[in-house]
Amino acid sequence: METSPEQPAPVRQIAQAITGWVDRLGAVWVEGQVAQLNRRPGLATVFLTLRDSIADISVPVTCARSLVDSMNPPLVEGASVLMHAKPSYYATRGTLSLQAREIRMVGLGELLAQIERRRQLLAAEGLFDQALKRPLPFLPRRVGLVTAPSSAAERDVVEIARRRWPSVDVAVAHATMQGTRSAGEVMAALDRLDREPEVDVIVIARGGGSVEDLLPFSDEGLIRAVARARTPVVSAIGHEPDQPLLDLVADVRAATPTNAAELVVPDVRTETQRVEQARDRMRGALDGWLVREQRGLDALRSRPALADPRSLVDARIDELATLRERARRTLGHRLDRAADDVAHQRARARALSPLETLRRGYAVVQDAAGHVVDSVARVAAGASVSVRVADGRLHAEVTDTEPDPDPAADPPR
Repeated sequence: METSPEQPAPVRQIAQAITGWVDRLGAVWVEGQVAQLNRRPGLATVFLTLRDSIADISVPVTCARSLVDSMNPPLVEGASVLMHAKPSYYATRGTLSLQAREIRMVGLGELLAQIERRRQLLAAEGLFDQALKRPLPFLPRRVGLVTAPSSAAERDVVEIARRRWPSVDVAVAHATMQGTRSAGEVMAALDRLDREPEVDVIVIARGGGSVEDLLPFSDEGLIRAVARARTPVVSAIGHEPDQPLLDLVADVRAATPTNAAELVVPDVRTETQRVEQARDRMRGALDGWLVREQRGLDALRSRPALADPRSLVDARIDELATLRERARRTLGHRLDRAADDVAHQRARARALSPLETLRRGYAVVQDAAGHVVDSVARVAAGASVSVRVADGRLHAEVTDTEPDPDPAADPPR
């Protein structure tokens, strides 16, 4: 394309020319690090930024969402990748971007991918389940420590543990903490400490390192050995950005070896303060309870019934005397009425008695045979009769009889 001040090219023509030149480049393989990853909801395209690992240069990249979703492990920011992409010039905005057709993990990214696939496999078996995590003992009899000989991690764990609890016993099992032999030696040390009945907790400690240095702590054999251990295991690798699989299978994960010692061994000063505080709370609670109970007793004792217990008896004595007097009067009245009734009935009975009739001057005459003489015709002159009066009998002899001239008339009284 020829241009001059007299015949300049318009922007669109330059943009079209650049587009043609970029299109002629074809697809290229490019290596870099994912700096940004943007998944916009509802779009089938994922936008990311690929940055050079050395120079401060980056280029935008677009790729299909299906390509990113199919990657295992998932594509994350910071991963090193090898990308097969087609350069593309967007004329409207004047920007250059790459259209990714294939993405592969490389270098560190490939290592992380292997670890991620292993993590997914072991997680599917349930080795990282939180329900399998065992609590740490409050005060272990002996602390098992797996670390490199004469390492800073060993010094930190032992010194911090004894500073926090001077009588703590630490059993150290040395092992190589880096290289190809590391996983096997750590497993052997772990098994040796796990078979000791006095060891209540085991700490696997290392002072951090690169991803390559920490690869033994993602070894599948070591992960399964920790899962089989009967003793609680604390992972203290001393790293932050990367997480080996040991952190996931261990019962407790410590940020550093120092933090592991703090988690495993209680602080004697702190526990002494807690005991004193608990004692003070118990003493305060007991004093408060005694005060409340004393107040309750005082309130009970201040009541009239307890202040002078005889007052209740005296009141009952007076009430009993009143009731007794009332009962006596009632009984007397009833007896009097009963006596009057008896006398009345007795008088009626006496009034109806033959003896009472005799006392009024009447008499009963009986002949010698004892029969009552109710007519002058039953006896004759000269017969012996017996006369029954109120207070005895009279024996008499009939000298004469005189019939009543008018038998219907009332007899003389």
